[in-house]
Amino acid sequence: MRVLKFGGTSVKSPEVINKVIGIVKSRMKKEKVVVVVSAFGGVTDELLNLSRVAASGDRSYRNDLEKLELRHLQAVRDLVKVADQSRVLANTKVMLNALDDVLHGIYLVRELSIKTQDFILSFGERLSSYIISEALKNAGVNAACADATSLIRTANDYGNATVDFNTTNRLIRKHFKNEKSLQVVPGFIASTKDGHISTLGRGGSDYTAAILAAALKVSELEIWTDVDGIMTADPRKVAKAFPVPRLSYEETMELSHFGAKVVYPPSIQPVMDLGIPFRILNTFNPDVPGTLVSKETSSTEVGIKGISSIDDVSLLTLHGSGMIGVAGVSMRLFGALARHKVSVIMISQASSEHSINFAVRPSDTATACEAIEEEFRNEMTLGHIEAVRVEEGMSIVAVVGENMRRIPGVAGKLFSSLGRNGINIHAIAQGSFELNISLAVGKRDISKALNVIHEGFFLSHMKTLNLFIVGTGTVGGTLLEQIRSQSAYLLENHHLELRVVGLTNTRKMIFDKEGVALGEWSEVLSKNGKKADFQKFMERMYACNLRNSVLVDCTSNETVASVYEQALDQSISVVTPNKIACSSAYAKYKALKRTAALRGARFLFETNVGAGLPVVSTLNDLIRSGDKIHKIEAVLSGTLNYLFNTVGPKSSLSKTVKVAREMGYAEPDPRIDLYGTDVARKILILARESGAELEVKDVKVDHFLPAQVRKAKDVDGFFKELEGYDKEFEEKRSALEKRKCKWRYVATYEKGKAVLALKEYTSDHPFYHIDGSDNIVLFTTSRYASQPLVVKGAGAGAAVTAAGVLADIVRVSV
Repeated sequence: MRVLKFGGTSVKSPEVINKVIGIVKSRMKKEKVVVVVSAFGGVTDELLNLSRVAASGDRSYRNDLEKLELRHLQAVRDLVKVADQSRVLANTKVMLNALDDVLHGIYLVRELSIKTQDFILSFGERLSSYIISEALKNAGVNAACADATSLIRTANDYGNATVDFNTTNRLIRKHFKNEKSLQVVPGFIASTKDGHISTLGRGGSDYTAAILAAALKVSELEIWTDVDGIMTADPRKVAKAFPVPRLSYEETMELSHFGAKVVYPPSIQPVMDLGIPFRILNTFNPDVPGTLVSKETSSTEVGIKGISSIDDVSLLTLHGSGMIGVAGVSMRLFGALARHKVSVIMISQASSEHSINFAVRPSDTATACEAIEEEFRNEMTLGHIEAVRVEEGMSIVAVVGENMRRIPGVAGKLFSSLGRNGINIHAIAQGSFELNISLAVGKRDISKALNVIHEGFFLSHMKTLNLFIVGTGTVGGTLLEQIRSQSAYLLENHHLELRVVGLTNTRKMIFDKEGVALGEWSEVLSKNGKKADFQKFMERMYACNLRNSVLVDCTSNETVASVYEQALDQSISVVTPNKIACSSAYAKYKALKRTAALRGARFLFETNVGAGLPVVSTLNDLIRSGDKIHKIEAVLSGTLNYLFNTVGPKSSLSKTVKVAREMGYAEPDPRIDLYGTDVARKILILARESGAELEVKDVKVDHFLPAQVRKAKDVDGFFKELEGYDKEFEEKRSALEKRKCKWRYVATYEKGKAVLALKEYTSDHPFYHIDGSDNIVLFTTSRYASQPLVVKGAGAGAAVTAAGVLADIVRVSV
């Protein structure tokens, strides 16, 4: 035998009730069943409101009563065939008239006792069980509506009546001993020893089902609701939550205590006492196996089964030197709270006995403080115990799983996941059975914390990065296209989802937590974006407070670079080809590196040097492995290489510079490249990564352009002066060619000094053989002393730079 209980959402309309009938008929083919039903969805609350309005002397209750009556009568018309409707409608109307009479009496006397309220609330289940039993008959099932008041006996109390199990079990077994028809039992209601209707309180219909299941010693209790089972986390906060296949009773109680509302633990105590399993199933998705809850749990590699939370609590701390070594402090504290009916949600105490932290509901905060001050008035007056410290706006996150005690590293993984995302833990509690680890975090961080933990444990093979991209120009636009084209590959091969949550340029900005559609990002940004405001963009990014957030700066803007430290301080990783931050004041550079390390964020700038070439990462790998850098020689300007490899009789210097700018090799202001400014920044960054404490002014720059050209006040003036230098430059280049040499603008770092100079190379040197806009870097180290380590390849262009940025973004996920 099996008991099937259907909650309010499962019987909220005739359409859904027809689904219930299908489920019942399917189960009846396999074994005998008993059905327990709640009131139609929302009816219990409506009845409660009706009774209160009537008791206040407000005749408007009749309007709501009429709506309630019409809803039930219409359900009969929709579920029962015409031939039987008059009988069923008449019986339904009798119950509704009785409800009308008692409400009218309340209206007249202006009084509502708990006993009368129970009687009024009983009509919800009495009406639904009768109508559903008749609907089952209409579907060809031999069904009958049972009278729960003759089956479940309680003490003479109301609202949350105490069940007399000896009498109840005898009545249930006697009723079902020879009963052949399918019994549809109204949940939630019972009767007192004096024969008056009583109710079973919160979770009352589940309680009715559990009482029946235990009395009849069924094989399984099925609780049908509107979710696919008990989820790994609240799906309203964690979009990727999924049903847990199996839980133990203890795991279920822990999850329920911390906010998982599928079951109310006291309501299923009768089946737990007998070891009868129960299953949570979805009326709207009946083929899903749901969650089986039994004495035993199932093994899991991750150690935990679910994550639950309580969103709003206050964290109180009692502390003081007078608590150390003093017996009875805890007893007095929690005794005082109990006397004032303050329920404590979580307790954390330091081993030093100097302080006790505990969490309470916000509504209990003031009462708790008063109770403590009253109890410890003498100690506080003497200064032995400090005034109660209150932290409001807190939340509790609980990770639950019986297997935590067998799998080492669960706590470490939990804390490190939160730390990497900048989530501060205010208090920690863990039971001696290692079934639960509870954490108090700021309410602002609750959604982020749940997602971080869920991803870390249940989706450890999968990771989502939330990107906030600044700049949609040549590099930014190419990056967006690369993310779009590579998204399927990254998901399939690296289990990585890149979600562009925020996007801005100098004109418009847009946000979408589900991710901007990259196939049409330009159109979406143009049509739906708001006017760009970089400060507001950053404020919105911080307000989103998303896990695994990454700020991607694809500009060369100093204002954008100035916010890196603040972003890193919020545990938001930064990826950028913008060289300004790393080549600014050394103190700023060190602060960025230090903040990133402190906050568990990544600060990645591979593309600062050599575009997509692995120059910075190779240097870092050498240093991390214990190698010592003796010398760095590098040709780092793709623009200058392109110029030196392209300028000739058919392409003057000024013309070639213009082409380089159009092709994206040169900066919009090419003076940055031709004056050596860009190369100086790059060698400065490599020197700093090698350990040198240099400023940009310490880089010695030997210019290859004459002073007259370099005196130009703007880009137009620069090109005019450059055209005047074309002839002289070509003469020098022609003479160089006759010597079978090539020019290279070389950056060198050696013995703590950085120098830039134009040098000539013959064909026996590696620098001679670089083509187009290629870059080349030679690392001479202790290990690579006789033959330098060479990194060579394309060092300019939007495609390779964007690819390098994308590689850094992927590196954040590792």
